[in-house]
Amino acid sequence: MPELTSHPCFLTPKRLQPKYPLFVFLPGMDGTGQLLRTQTEGLEVAFDVRCLMIPPNDLSSWDVLSDQVIDLIEEELKINPHRLVYLCGESFGGALAIKVALKVPQLFNRIILVNPASAFHRRPWLNWASQLVYLVPSCFFDFGAIGLLPFLASLGLVDRDIRKDLLKTMRLVPSETVLWRLSLIKEFDVDAHQLQRITQPVFLVASALDRLLPSVTEARYLVKSLPDAKMVVLPYSGHACLVEAQVNLYQIMQEENFLDFSTSRAIAFSEPELKSQS
Repeated sequence: MPELTSHPCFLTPKRLQPKYPLFVFLPGMDGTGQLLRTQTEGLEVAFDVRCLMIPPNDLSSWDVLSDQVIDLIEEELKINPHRLVYLCGESFGGALAIKVALKVPQLFNRIILVNPASAFHRRPWLNWASQLVYLVPSCFFDFGAIGLLPFLASLGLVDRDIRKDLLKTMRLVPSETVLWRLSLIKEFDVDAHQLQRITQPVFLVASALDRLLPSVTEARYLVKSLPDAKMVVLPYSGHACLVEAQVNLYQIMQEENFLDFSTSRAIAFSEPELKSQS
């Protein structure tokens, strides 16, 4: 676990690749970014990966968080201003990715949304159910994290060590922060007219067995509302699908032809070199 900071920052892998397209990942409610490591090795075949880490005590608004993410990305681009930028958000991070993309759409070439938590304002029953969380005393949040695990992921598809890490990251976030981020999701309201401003290709990944959010329904709505969007449904995955052993985000993007031409071409040229090194 990296040293906690007082403001959002990017976690960087051991292998920096400034000539590759920048892949920026915005994590779910935990905000730690630690669980992306299950996907990092695959993504590093084609990308220079950065993962946002939001401090556990951070109670920033959507606007503040969005501005901080933009500042971090622009700082990264000072090294190589001309490279492509892929923005990826999961769950809470998916909603944040939409906010960021609406502020500076010209900054991104591709956007990936994984089970984005953007449906609350269109689902009255979700708002009603979320009110129950406020009735739970903060001292029970630690125990409640265990009971929430089956709702977060299809546990049979998650390695034992990753399961432990998932529980650890959930317990890292204080109850006050959980409630605050839940309030942000509840007030998230981006209409179809605003979504029309995001003209880059957008790729929706939705889990059919998501027990937290109606992710497939939301993905269909976003595909209809966004000018250039496509989706794929993971038939056996839960909400936190990126921690599941059989899910490889890079391969999914490749199979669905979502990589831009220059990235695909660079990968083709690098494959012989990668094989010689293995």
